[in-house]
Amino acid sequence: MRHLIASLLLLATAHAAELAIPDNVTFTRDIEFSNPDNQHLQVNLAQPKEGQGPFPAIVCIHGGGFRAGKREGYDKLLLTLAQHGYVAITVTYRLAPAYPFPAAIHDCKAAVRWLRANAAMYHVDPARIGAMGGSAGGHLAQFLGVTAGVPQFEGEGGNPGQSSAVSCVVNFYGPSDFTKSYDKSVDAKDVLPLFLGGDLSTKRKEHIISSPLYWVTPNAAPTLYLHGTADEYVAFEQASWIVDKLKAASVEAELIAFEGAGHGLKGVPLEKTESPMIAFFDKHLKPAGAK
Repeated sequence: MRHLIASLLLLATAHAAELAIPDNVTFTRDIEFSNPDNQHLQVNLAQPKEGQGPFPAIVCIHGGGFRAGKREGYDKLLLTLAQHGYVAITVTYRLAPAYPFPAAIHDCKAAVRWLRANAAMYHVDPARIGAMGGSAGGHLAQFLGVTAGVPQFEGEGGNPGQSSAVSCVVNFYGPSDFTKSYDKSVDAKDVLPLFLGGDLSTKRKEHIISSPLYWVTPNAAPTLYLHGTADEYVAFEQASWIVDKLKAASVEAELIAFEGAGHGLKGVPLEKTESPMIAFFDKHLKPAGAK
């Protein structure tokens, strides 16, 4: 896991160093959206230069085992999304073990509320907001999709009059059921006790409450799940379970499996992951016939 986290951090640094802003995109760094415990949480934001909007928006949530990672890792994706007609943000959230569950949930929901509260400033349509994330970020995005209107997860991150609901979710290899993570993950025994304050024997309730699988209702957001069948960190079954449960609740859900791919979908061509993601967002966030 240390090697994976180090790779994520190096990737984020590399992205920041080589980021080239397209002529048709406005990119703004370091916008504060919430300040819990004097942490001054920020987003980076990309938006189309052309057109008046309002534009649909996407909240991008980084991974890193709930204890590492940086929002800058998704800066390039923000630019791509802006070029496809979206306002996109990438979010910093508080990390374990200093800030265990549900702090990260509170922060991601605060980011959605902030985006709605500032919709006019950034030309966002507040009724068309989606979320995506990878690994821990996939879990957090999925959690947004299944807990709209659940007061206990809102926190006190600002803009309490706004909704934290999202219209759809794209989940890259995020866990759905922490109670079944330990036997089929090479690092769950290290990661989850930090995030949840203990292991399954001492904090079983927290493992259940923090698992998106147990919050699925017919009101959950449509979900696209992308996962490698040889993932050693988040077992492929984690994707199957929640997609099946969403479908059972009559929620649109789709699983794209990448045969033999591991965590991070390394080696999978970008177009095979990015194209279905954008197509899914277009379907759910853009009016029929819109580009």
